Amino acid sequence: MSEKTIFKRIIDQEIPADILYEDDLCLAFRDISPQAPTHVLVIPKKEIVSVATIADEDQALIGHLYLVIRNIAKQLELDNGYRVVVNCGTEGGQAVDHLHFHLLAGRQLTWPPG
Repeated sequence: MSEKTIFKRIIDQEIPADILYEDDLCLAFRDISPQAPTHVLVIPKKEIVSVATIADEDQALIGHLYLVIRNIAKQLELDNGYRVVVNCGTEGGQAVDHLHFHLLAGRQLTWPPG
């Protein structure tokens, strides 16, 4: 059995987090190492490693995560815009093997990233 990721430990309430939203399907919390003034992580409670491992039956779950992101952006009044980032794999910058969406805002975000 593999070791739990830090996100699974947050879901299981073994590690505290600044939770902004939670329902049966997902959890949203502030990043402990923010890359922008607003940096929220939105994760499914289902253990999905990355975008590459999303199953066809996860379609509704992924749509739900985007609606949660939209609602959090409204709640935080991110009216000037925001960026949603999903890293996939080592070369894509993924640091935790649990699918997660970064909601970034509060400063001018440059392009291209990285």
